[in-house]
Amino acid sequence: MNKISQKLDIRQSQQLVMTPQLQQAIKLLQLSNMELAEFVEEEMEKNPLLEKGENNQDASSDSIDGSNELEIKDDVDRDFEQAINNNTGDDFDAGSSMSNIGSGGNIKFEDIESSFENRISSDKTLREHLTEQLFISCADRRDRLIGSLLIDQIDDAGYLRTDHSALSQQLGCSLERIESLLIVLKGFDPTGIFASDLEECLALQLEERGQLDEPMKKLIKNLAMLGDHDFKGLVEICAVNDTYLKDMIGEIQALNPKPASEFDHLIVQTAIPDVLMKRLPKNIGGGWRVELNTETLPRVLVNNEYYTEVSGHANKKKDKEYLANQLNNANWLVKAMDQRAKTIIKVAGEIVEQQDGFFNYGIEFLRPLTLKNIAEEIDMHESTVSRVTTNKYIGTPRGIFELKFFFSTALGGDDGAIAHSSEAIKARIKALINEEEPFSVLSDDKIVRILQEDGIEIARRTIAKYREAMHIGSSVQRRKQKRNL
Repeated sequence: MNKISQKLDIRQSQQLVMTPQLQQAIKLLQLSNMELAEFVEEEMEKNPLLEKGENNQDASSDSIDGSNELEIKDDVDRDFEQAINNNTGDDFDAGSSMSNIGSGGNIKFEDIESSFENRISSDKTLREHLTEQLFISCADRRDRLIGSLLIDQIDDAGYLRTDHSALSQQLGCSLERIESLLIVLKGFDPTGIFASDLEECLALQLEERGQLDEPMKKLIKNLAMLGDHDFKGLVEICAVNDTYLKDMIGEIQALNPKPASEFDHLIVQTAIPDVLMKRLPKNIGGGWRVELNTETLPRVLVNNEYYTEVSGHANKKKDKEYLANQLNNANWLVKAMDQRAKTIIKVAGEIVEQQDGFFNYGIEFLRPLTLKNIAEEIDMHESTVSRVTTNKYIGTPRGIFELKFFFSTALGGDDGAIAHSSEAIKARIKALINEEEPFSVLSDDKIVRILQEDGIEIARRTIAKYREAMHIGSSVQRRKQKRNL
């Protein structure tokens, strides 16, 4: 029978204690530059020993340069800096229109500076535009109030999808008044605004153009058939010949299915880069330079002079303890921010080195990459790499990308070696489909055989999954579409 007894042992062990300061340092890794700026502002309000430093190019010594390999540089001479500053050919400029490309990069081969978005002179919002028309069209104060509330109900496309009865109860007015007012609102510019669905939106635009005849009414009531390219069925329903149907389809294609898209969403910066990547001149070895975006990176300093002055007048123990704690917290924050900067640069630099083929040649050369791969190369924990790449963006000559974009699943080649990323294979599939001829549309099985000839082992169901993810129809749908163009 076991006996229960008590005894006292002395043991020595190591244990990681998550202090508030350590938790703060980990939290800083996950913040983007913009979020970090907000955090620093809050800390400066609480700590009188912190002060904001000037953001200039010299303030951030954290950068990575390289030719064939990326190396951390502690000292950069003036000639090198001048060569970097004078190299404007392929550099990413955080202040240029390239910053409007957005996450995922630029897929259009057009002059960005002369694009339609950058030639827009008016930044009037849709709400302002509609409100101006409301006050001109409606003299009744109650109608103006109800109209303003209806303007706030439209979605991003410009549709008013809420049931009219529900609106009547919500706004506390009669259903007849809302429907009467909507007749006026649907006459506002842009045409199609306040429509309840796509069919009504197109009908309003066609009516304005004088193109809403009986065959056209039947056509827009059967938009699903148009999407399936069932032109033979539409010819019978609309009671027109092939030529007339083709003209009708052309008229519909000239319409705007999302009238609100002309406002608010044209000039939108979807992401602000936390890290910038620039091509180095060939005369200094070429390669890439990776640095933090000093335009958005906050810089904070500890005001030691103020601490010395105030501590000299602190006689009470409580006051001295308060100043000591604030000084420790300030020093820790500066140290944590410095460590954050070095960690981000280290991770981003390794990503750029691993994906050099993508930056030089395009999406088909994107390598399969995991957090573990980066962690092993830079001797960090995988969770640290995950935090650093969360909600962080890098500005490159190809556009702005989230750091997570460069991590993709891998598929094996015919020799069993992992050599192809899922994103690269998606790009290859899309390229093959774009090159199809109307009478030679590739089936999923045929695409599998083509990729296998290129050394990519992939299943047919994977091809179908990737195709659907890119919103590309089946071979039957594509054949019907291409033959009717």
